Amino acid sequence: MKETQRAETEKKPSARRRYFLAGLAILLLALTMCRPQTRQELATLTGHDRLVDSVAFSPDGKTLASGSWDDTVKLWDTQTGQELATLKGHNAGVYSVAFSPDGKTLASGGGEIVMWEAQTRQELATLKGHHHIVTSVAFSPDGKTLASGSADNTVKLWDTQTGQELATLKGHANMVSSVAFSPDGKTLASGSSDKTVKLWDTQTGQELATLKGHASYVYAVAFSPDGKTLASGSSDKTVKLWDALTRQELATLKGHHNVVQAVAFSPDGRTLASGSWDNAVKLWDVQTRQELAILKGHDLGVGPVAFSSVEFSPDGKTLASGSSDKTVKLWVANARQ
Repeated sequence: MKETQRAETEKKPSARRRYFLAGLAILLLALTMCRPQTRQELATLTGHDRLVDSVAFSPDGKTLASGSWDDTVKLWDTQTGQELATLKGHNAGVYSVAFSPDGKTLASGGGEIVMWEAQTRQELATLKGHHHIVTSVAFSPDGKTLASGSADNTVKLWDTQTGQELATLKGHANMVSSVAFSPDGKTLASGSSDKTVKLWDTQTGQELATLKGHASYVYAVAFSPDGKTLASGSSDKTVKLWDALTRQELATLKGHHNVVQAVAFSPDGRTLASGSWDNAVKLWDVQTRQELAILKGHDLGVGPVAFSSVEFSPDGKTLASGSSDKTVKLWVANARQ
């Protein structure tokens, strides 16, 4: 009888073991919940013949523009994924595209800046003045000014109505890779291969500050919708968050394994997207600085994929990414769903 009871007791896990197994199950569940998720791909837009270096949504979210090294800009219907038009006018690759706030004008930067009438797709003007390729273009919030960054180490401001050059901002020691206006339009940020981000007064053209901290080229800059935070992506494989008012570094987001060439805030400011040559787009929680999701799907091919651009749709539900695999992809963007 005692032998039988002893055998049955040995078969049952001890209370300590039961508690251990329960705790382990809870830990595994928590780790699963915290693990970044792979998000759903909605569509792949094909048609470009070379690397897609820039993407931009129209303000109403119905159209997506993409600029490519095949010297063209393409317009796409974001609902159907169908190509609407191919804009030809550049004599070299297109490195940046941007819609005006009213959606009536599209600017594209390459060997020069071309302004397009968004509805008729007709070329309006060509802005010349840079002495090298134009790497980035951005409209001011009121649409009256266009900023352009160039491999000639300068930033230029242009009057969008007359096409006249308003100012040339000098101070970077190397190529200017990205420009972005603050939401109030008073400040312009520029990222450069000189490893710095500079802030400029858009009224006076004076340099306000130089943000130092990256260990290599700064490829991308973006302001949060409330203007309080500035993000920068670098070839040092990191994303940095800066306090736009105090100009102090707030955080360094680590997780990418190659160059970070693109950053973008969601419209509500809660999520940051970063595109990297490591064949991934990452979504980050801006408040906690935690990685929320990983977007993978572009074809790696024989070399690294350069995620040259990422952009949220105006409603924040979709993210577009341009890549060296010659495609644009649309993704489910809400990492909190």
